[in-house]
Amino acid sequence: MAKEEIITGIDVGSSKVRVVVGEAKEDSKLPHVIGVGEASSEGMRRGTIVDVETAVSNISDALEKAERTSGVPIEQAIISLGGNHISSQKSKGVIAVSRADNEISEDDVNRVVEAASAVSVPPNHEIFHILPQNFKVDDQEGIKDPAGMSGVRLEVEATVIEGSTSAVKNLTKCMMRAGVDVSDVVVASLAAAESILTKKQKELGVVLIDIGGGSTSIIVFEEGDILRASILPVGAGHITNDLAIGLKTSVEVAEKVKLNYGMAVPSEVDKKEEINLAKIEKGEEEAVSRKLVAQIIEARLSEILSLVNKELKKIDRAGKLPAGAVLVGGGAKLPGVVDIVKEELGLPAQVGFPTELPGLAEKLEDPGYAVAQGLLLWGFNRLGEEKRFGGGVASINNTVGNLKKWFKHFLP
Repeated sequence: MAKEEIITGIDVGSSKVRVVVGEAKEDSKLPHVIGVGEASSEGMRRGTIVDVETAVSNISDALEKAERTSGVPIEQAIISLGGNHISSQKSKGVIAVSRADNEISEDDVNRVVEAASAVSVPPNHEIFHILPQNFKVDDQEGIKDPAGMSGVRLEVEATVIEGSTSAVKNLTKCMMRAGVDVSDVVVASLAAAESILTKKQKELGVVLIDIGGGSTSIIVFEEGDILRASILPVGAGHITNDLAIGLKTSVEVAEKVKLNYGMAVPSEVDKKEEINLAKIEKGEEEAVSRKLVAQIIEARLSEILSLVNKELKKIDRAGKLPAGAVLVGGGAKLPGVVDIVKEELGLPAQVGFPTELPGLAEKLEDPGYAVAQGLLLWGFNRLGEEKRFGGGVASINNTVGNLKKWFKHFLP
């Protein structure tokens, strides 16, 4: 690590573009936040680019704000990738140990993880992450780091995360047009986990639920390993649309109602309480029931959480995660959301807040910044790995040389 390194994370979501700029100083344990920028995201839908020109403009706006607060030009960044095109699958790799003395080398570890990448993916999809979980040396199972051990046969169980090639190409193209080189691409749920979850939570068993604008992503950890990662095609933006229909008003007014008067638990709202829409938007004349607003929000959240529960049932973890559910994203800010999650999932639940970092920490005290801050931490950890492993840690993007970084990052 150089004496000072600038790291930038850019999270392009369906509702917001968020940029976090950090400075990594030699011997520092955490990055120092020096800049933050945010702009509306109107060129994205469900995590994928639908309007290049608008997306470039949105990204440029957020970058300009981050450059203004940090005082440094942003030339490269780590970016998040979301969207319901992303999925995960389990894989195994097996190799024979190469050395004559049967000692397992780093090269053997890389080769077996490479072998685990030989999975079938849909046309126009590619592998973004290969996350080793457990290794097996001959008959000895449950090994986390086999390097230096002796054996004849090395096996690995891994989680492979894949997604649309065109989605990442379009996002990268938008970044380049905004004047930023992409140094790394990280699936958004992994970045959020980096920022929010503790090692203890990952060991006990936890589901991180990121309720974004156009989609909801989940990632499940147990014994420090990823059990499942998936993205559901409904998010907080659908709540806004439901409110617009139910209240017979515009999407813009519905969003303001959600943010200012939203509640996920109708029983906690007085049935006589009303919201005067005229105070929100000129030209609106009606008053609407706040209880009705809560009922609409509850209905959509219940649907989202039923889909989350289906994902948990697929891995036999419904109601069985001791560390419960941790909520992030814009949807996590709705009052009462924790109560409905507890009821629907049968798990302890809490809103997750990003790890407190030195610098402009108050800017990040928002679950919506979980992914952007996670990208910053990801980059910071990568710098530390490059220092420890002599620069041998490569970028993630689907090459054999990338595997070492991912392996090292997920070792306990």
